[in-house]
Amino acid sequence: MTDRPSRIPLEKPDTRKGPLAWMAQNSVASNVLMLILVVGGLLMIPRIKQEVFPEFELDLILINVPYPGASPEEVEQGVVLPIEEAVRAVDGVKEVRSTATEGVGVVTLELLLGSNADRVLADVKSAVDRITSFPTDVEEPVVSRPALRGEVISVIVYGDASEAQLRSLAERVREDLLSEDDITTVELSGVRPLEIAVDVPQENLRRYGLTHSDVANAIRAASLDVPGGAIDAPGGEILLRTTERRDRGREFEDIVVRMRPDGSRVTVGDVATVTDGFSEVDTAASYDGQRAVMVKVFRVGDQTPLELAATVKDYLEAHEADMPPGVHLATWNDRSEFYEDRIDLLLKNAYIGLILVLVCLGLFLEIRLAFWVTLGIPISFIGSLLFLPLTGDDISVNMISLFAFILTLGMVVDDAIVVGEAVYAKLSEGMPPMRAAIEGVKSVATPVIFAIITTCIFFAPLLLVPGTFGKFFMQIPVVVILVLLLSLVESLLVLPAHLGHLGGTRKWLIGILTLDSIALFVVYRITGEWSFPVLFVGGASLALLLAVSLRAFGNLQQRFSRMVEWLITKTYAPILALSLRYRYVTIAAAVALLIGGFGLIAGGRVESEFFPKIDGDGVSAQLVMPFGTPAERTEEVQRRLLEASRRTVARLADEDVVRGRFALLGSHGALGGGPRPGSTGGGASHMAEVTLFFVPSDQRPFTSREFTEAWREEVGDVPGVESLSYAYATGGPGGAPIDFQLSHPDLEQLERAATRMAEGLRGYAGTIEINDGFEQGKEQLDFTLRPEARALGITEQMLARQLRDAFFGAEAVRQQRGRDELRVYVRRPLEERQSMADVEQLLIRTPDGGEIPLAEAAEIRRGRSYTEIQRLDGRRRVNVTSDVAFGANANRIFQQAQQELVPQLLADFPQLRVELGGEQKRQAETMSALGMGFAMALFGMYALLAIAFKSYVQPFVIATAIPFGMVGAILGHLALGYNVSMMSFMGVVALSGVVVNDSLVLVSAVNDYRRDEGLSILEAVKAGGTRRFRPILLTSLTTFLGLSPMILETSVGARFLIPMAISLGFGVLFATFITLLLVPCLYLFFEDLQRGFGKTARYVRTGLRGREDPPPAETPSPAE
Repeated sequence: MTDRPSRIPLEKPDTRKGPLAWMAQNSVASNVLMLILVVGGLLMIPRIKQEVFPEFELDLILINVPYPGASPEEVEQGVVLPIEEAVRAVDGVKEVRSTATEGVGVVTLELLLGSNADRVLADVKSAVDRITSFPTDVEEPVVSRPALRGEVISVIVYGDASEAQLRSLAERVREDLLSEDDITTVELSGVRPLEIAVDVPQENLRRYGLTHSDVANAIRAASLDVPGGAIDAPGGEILLRTTERRDRGREFEDIVVRMRPDGSRVTVGDVATVTDGFSEVDTAASYDGQRAVMVKVFRVGDQTPLELAATVKDYLEAHEADMPPGVHLATWNDRSEFYEDRIDLLLKNAYIGLILVLVCLGLFLEIRLAFWVTLGIPISFIGSLLFLPLTGDDISVNMISLFAFILTLGMVVDDAIVVGEAVYAKLSEGMPPMRAAIEGVKSVATPVIFAIITTCIFFAPLLLVPGTFGKFFMQIPVVVILVLLLSLVESLLVLPAHLGHLGGTRKWLIGILTLDSIALFVVYRITGEWSFPVLFVGGASLALLLAVSLRAFGNLQQRFSRMVEWLITKTYAPILALSLRYRYVTIAAAVALLIGGFGLIAGGRVESEFFPKIDGDGVSAQLVMPFGTPAERTEEVQRRLLEASRRTVARLADEDVVRGRFALLGSHGALGGGPRPGSTGGGASHMAEVTLFFVPSDQRPFTSREFTEAWREEVGDVPGVESLSYAYATGGPGGAPIDFQLSHPDLEQLERAATRMAEGLRGYAGTIEINDGFEQGKEQLDFTLRPEARALGITEQMLARQLRDAFFGAEAVRQQRGRDELRVYVRRPLEERQSMADVEQLLIRTPDGGEIPLAEAAEIRRGRSYTEIQRLDGRRRVNVTSDVAFGANANRIFQQAQQELVPQLLADFPQLRVELGGEQKRQAETMSALGMGFAMALFGMYALLAIAFKSYVQPFVIATAIPFGMVGAILGHLALGYNVSMMSFMGVVALSGVVVNDSLVLVSAVNDYRRDEGLSILEAVKAGGTRRFRPILLTSLTTFLGLSPMILETSVGARFLIPMAISLGFGVLFATFITLLLVPCLYLFFEDLQRGFGKTARYVRTGLRGREDPPPAETPSPAE
């Protein structure tokens, strides 16, 4: 404790010295600085990436190892376990997740936050390369770091044509698109891989004394293209090359398999049927009931979504007539429309917010002064574009960063408002403009600097959020911090020079026209078109109107200013005096209000969720039948889904609202249609998907959620279905809302526990689409070599090889055909691979050329394979998942299950481990990171203000606005009917830095009055409150008004951003009124505590010394 005045030290303004005074008087320097920011930002726009949503590399490493024909158990033993053991010692790995499915093993490594991903990737590649125990038929492992890629638009080639014809046309479309300058990445999707099948009947093998391996080896030896070096001939170097490569099926028929003693040849065409076609996987796609192939177009580098989509649409318009009769082209999942709509939405909200801020400032301040204060917004925004590319490749112009600009719309002028209001006060005292500008900016420079720094400190924790969610939203703090720092530069170094030359209307009229031109240019560079010509005309007209009616507006502003003064002196001042007189009652009432506000969440009046579900323009139904279900049965259920969708559309509207229906058999695709990038066909006959793509939400009479509910009701219960899930939301982080990860050493116990968990979840109202994580696998035959066969010289390897070659196939050739991979397989014909009898009648060749039936060579046992085997950090695991119906709260259900179900399971199943998964796991990780970052920000703010105020206590007084800002955010969600989500909490973190500014300015003013004017504590508090009432109210109103268009936005596309705007807008507004009354009361409260401690100390000293110390001199000393 100390008796020294605790305040931000302010030097007496000097109109002749100091950098602020020099910049204010040197208008050329300030204008040059402004031009550097504006012109530099405009020139930098072409170098900034434009994308729909942020694209970045994930903090994951993916190890994908194909093992064709292997069961999940074989994949686990032969692929997954060796990889897990190899990467166990790699530094930087947080978690190892593995999945073994039929024919492929995938190991996913999640990296620790802050680890060097490139170094870890190199270490993992080295570890995998050192593995020598992979089975013979395992393909080369692919180790990669996955990235979110920018799919912009898809082209669907569909019609009455064969699969081969459609693929050929789709390849032509792909080549044509790749020849365009604006397009570099195009992929085919929804098609089967190319394959040449060499089908050799068993009868022909016996006739010619061959095996499948003999035929494959002959093809492999004859189909090659090998360079032979070069010779130095007199005329120059000549290259040597053997060219026996074959690309088409008919070219393989003349390959010699065996030479007979009589000199005749046995060719592939003599022993086999060669078919140039597709892989034997169950993959098919249709569009509006006709066979289809999808061509996906991706954004790469500096390509913009709007330009790329325009190129694709121009191509379709020009080449639609070139398609054969009955074949058509259509666009699908055009994300550039979403991008353009959202840009228009955000720009509209930005302009409305800008106008509201300008009007508000014009009423509170002199109109010309208000204009120059508002000019700081575009200067800061455009100036931030100059430095945005320096922050890294992950920052771009996208939906999230554009929202960040709107978020700062009201905040960016806070420091300029404080400066402008200080200058306005000096002008009101009769000072000349230049002197008023210099003294005004010097009087508030230090609190303004500390206010901006504290705001930046509270946005910094958003950079600490881990995982995909954190990388997705890191755009917000980067943009906000950049804009706020540049606004600080503008308000201290540029604004005073303009305010010091307030004269006439010509200068600021030119300024308005310049501002309008800049805004129009920025919009053009972002949208690619002159979409706001009316802005320029409207701005020019507004400037002329203001120039003509300046005196009338000035009279209005003066009347409004007198009304504000009346509000301060006749309303606020008496209320403040009454609150200070009964300060303990005021503090008690505030505490009660605080408890009541947080009680709204604790009592369930305001629900919480991880991420709001936002309607998209696509609705998808994902079907999973029992593993091994024939494709015909799966397709039958898929048709039922399609017919139900047509009836649902007819009931709600008409077919005009549907842009198209895309049906996919064999795999599931991303919402919006089509398999995920990189998949050319899943081939899972038990899986299917139906996706509808609608016109935008404002052009149809129902929401995607309403359609989904009606579609689910129309489909009803489908017998024999393993799971049927519907999706309509977009923009979320993915994962099931309720997800429990169960692991146990005993697989049988694990299955029982998962079944119990799923049954328990069904008992909670609101749970739907519950999945216990176990599916019945395919029937499996296990072969064990008999002693009789071993006596004939047959080994286990010979048995396995001949069995695999006959039914899966012997790979003879793998090569490129154009842009696609082509494989050649030698196997038995399809009609010899369809029944159990075909298996038993397979003849196994002995080393001496004899034959023995498979049933005599091996013992056959029947069983079932797993559909997939999942592992987490070396233990088998299963995910029990559930979705929730609309109106149900996933967090509440999850908490109930965690309190009721989990303890029972742990008691009944020893060694069972239950962990969070899916959405709940991401929520816990994000909340933990944000909580830690918030605590660090609080400590940073406290340390900064303690040093500035030279007090341990006053930072606590200032920070009291934070919890009341949270209460305001909760009340805002309650009033507008929104749940509190992760976006809301991110808004609260940002809010904390904003609400502190008002308290900081108020406490600084009280300290100034105590030191400079020699007022008593009570009088200083009253004077500080009335003096700072205008700037505090004005900064809060501008922040709220800047966000109000977004808060009141009804578009579904903005709903996932609105909770953050609500937290910030309503939190600032509510905390302002609390700050104006509670902070002065707390200032006196801590002063009372100091006096009480002082009296106690004197009484103690009196008792110890036996005498009474003389009373101290009456000197004002603020609370510490």
